[in-house]
Amino acid sequence: MATTVSDGSDAANRYRAAQIGLTRLLVRDVRGLRRLILPSRLRESVPDWLAAMNAVVAQYARTSTALAAEFYDAQREAAGVPGPFTVPVADPPPEEQTTASLRWATKDLWPREPEEATPAQLEPMDVRLAQAQKKAEQVAQKLVADTGRGTVREAVRQDRQAVAWARAAALGACYFCKVLATRGAVYEQDTADFRAHDGCHCGVVPVFRGQRFELSPHAREWERIYREYAQGHSGDQLRLFRRALAEHDSNPLPAAH
Repeated sequence: MATTVSDGSDAANRYRAAQIGLTRLLVRDVRGLRRLILPSRLRESVPDWLAAMNAVVAQYARTSTALAAEFYDAQREAAGVPGPFTVPVADPPPEEQTTASLRWATKDLWPREPEEATPAQLEPMDVRLAQAQKKAEQVAQKLVADTGRGTVREAVRQDRQAVAWARAAALGACYFCKVLATRGAVYEQDTADFRAHDGCHCGVVPVFRGQRFELSPHAREWERIYREYAQGHSGDQLRLFRRALAEHDSNPLPAAH
């Protein structure tokens, strides 16, 4: 008998909770490194901060990968598919990628001539530092979470017993994630793309041969809202879906989205 897998299963929820817990620890450590940036010595201190941040991101990315591999193995065992498989362990993001993302996060710290500066760059230094800190946390979170998500996607691609993957969105996810989650297991084995934003905690649920994918009750509700209020309005679906969610979804959208 075919087994059923869902984006709202206990296993998917536990995995998402584990990744969110990892994010909390990551943010704690990222905030602790803020002391390395000395406003009076930006040119000397920012490189030290970048090096420390690269080490922290790499450390947490390896943990994210381990959680993802454990989740995939458990899902594969629950599906009862035959044959052994070793989940390919993803490497942490390249140092160049992490550094480039963090340089973007801190770009407003550097002094500019008033006529060349943006409004953000004209703010007092303490405001700019706070903004840079927030951006750095978001950058680090996405880099780490993407490593875990990439591990599951790559495992699906390499595993002959896997056929697709589905997106699992949290109840309070943004409208963008919710509409993608309503699509179910349409992401085939060779699909590499996973569209995520900063702060995205969506997960990847593998689907194996002989399994039947079933949307969770909340994803089915999002699907109903999309069909009723947004489908068929070419070019305006996301705006209409977002508005409909605000009015009809029992799980509110986060304020940031």
